[in-house]
Amino acid sequence: MANLQELQELSAQVRRDILRMVYAVNSGHPGGSLGCTEFMVALYKEVMDYSTDFKMDGKDEDVFILSNGHISPLLYSVLARTGFFPVSELQTFRKLNSRLQGHPTTHEGLPGIRIATGSLGQGLSAGIGLAIAKKLNNDSHLVYTLQGDGELQEGQIWEALMYAGANKVDNIIMTIDANGRQIDGDTDDVLNLGSLEDKLKSFMWDVVHVKDGNDMEQVLAGLKEAKSRTGKQKPVAILLHTEMGYGVDFMVGTHEWHGKAPNAEQMESAMNQIPETSLKDY
Repeated sequence: MANLQELQELSAQVRRDILRMVYAVNSGHPGGSLGCTEFMVALYKEVMDYSTDFKMDGKDEDVFILSNGHISPLLYSVLARTGFFPVSELQTFRKLNSRLQGHPTTHEGLPGIRIATGSLGQGLSAGIGLAIAKKLNNDSHLVYTLQGDGELQEGQIWEALMYAGANKVDNIIMTIDANGRQIDGDTDDVLNLGSLEDKLKSFMWDVVHVKDGNDMEQVLAGLKEAKSRTGKQKPVAILLHTEMGYGVDFMVGTHEWHGKAPNAEQMESAMNQIPETSLKDY
């Protein structure tokens, strides 16, 4: 079990990894990756029960599905920093013949990746299928998914929400990155989602709020609370309120860094804002 300081240090290092990966190839999605860092670090370092001796079936361990697969720099950094593959491999991100594609894929055989994701709207359906399979296999472990709030504009999401609630799939925890922004602007302007809590509850989901998804203590408490509510005849959702681009002042408060790499001057400024750690850059 990591202590709070260790989790915060890892979060800082993951942010440095994200920026370096995206900058090196002038391509990728830094905004959402930086915003969800505390969540992913907490999930893999403190919450999930898994083995780095990776097996595709995920039997007898917790499973995570990144539905908004464009924030792959975050997932790759956390997988590497928790022992799934060498940290040095992060330098191959988005390069030809790399296992670290722009969106997670299974063809390259990267440990930690069980499904190709990033075609938005599909990850929750896949997660529900995995959760049902665990029940059929008498596997008491959980399935975790992460969705973007803009992703909830996809119709398939609501079919999946309806199915899981109606069928009492109570071994899944879906987290929504509620940062209020997507590629074209604020979610309220693109397609207003209304009250997500009311909608989720009407679909028979239990809902947990994390008011500050960039505060590690709040993230840990929210994940612990969500886990305690599983197995009670309802699927569980976490509304994780984050800031896109968190940790870099000029990336916060705008959708513009959803899918844009910093230039050299911006990169220097960003890296100066996130101090070096004892974990060291790759």
